[in-house]
Amino acid sequence: MENAFIQLQTRAGVELNVRPVSVADEPLLAEFFTHVTKEDLRFRYLVGINHVSKERIAELAEIDHIHIENYLAFGQGGKPLIATAMLACDPKFERAEVAITIREDFKDLGIGWELLSYLAKVAREKGVKVLESIEQRDNHAAIELEMHMGFTAEVDPDDPTLIVVRKKLSEEVSP
Repeated sequence: MENAFIQLQTRAGVELNVRPVSVADEPLLAEFFTHVTKEDLRFRYLVGINHVSKERIAELAEIDHIHIENYLAFGQGGKPLIATAMLACDPKFERAEVAITIREDFKDLGIGWELLSYLAKVAREKGVKVLESIEQRDNHAAIELEMHMGFTAEVDPDDPTLIVVRKKLSEEVSP
């Protein structure tokens, strides 16, 4: 795992310094989730929760960095932690699921768009053919963003409260 920062910039001009998570980031993640709305926690975990448990924080930090990667996006100068962006690939790297969470005070600045674009690039480099996200039906902002980025949406056949958004990466030409 490489801990070098990758610089990204949103259309709104927000500069992001992005790096993979490490186990040492558990306290940082715990603090980050205190700045995420309850609604966004529900969208991220697909259930209503008031806070993210130590066990879930550990799951976000203690990953294999091969099939699963969790990127942390920081503001200029390395503070604050603005967002997390997880990419979880299946064992054969054919499909990958994404999950992005953004601090409440940094929403609507193009961060989700930039991080999803970055995750798609990483997934393509790993040979992933299909990128997916599972959204609650009322997560209109995420579904709209993903649709605008070329994802298709369909109701989850096992749960009509969920929408599966999907994009075939194999049809894209990598820049």
